[in-house]
Amino acid sequence: MGADEKFDNKAEELKGRAKEAVGDATDNEQWQAEGRAEQAKGSLKQAAEKVKDAFRGDH
Repeated sequence: MGADEKFDNKAEELKGRAKEAVGDATDNEQWQAEGRAEQAKGSLKQAAEKVKDAFRGDH
């Protein structure tokens, strides 16, 4: 995975944080949930890339 994809994963996580914050500020439960989901998705992708990077570094 290239740097662009890693950036996109982090951007997705940050977008989720922002969306959740807006949901918190406006008591919008849908935005809160969507924000948490986007954060989780971005974090999972980042974690998977770290594992892949570590694996590639070992070989």
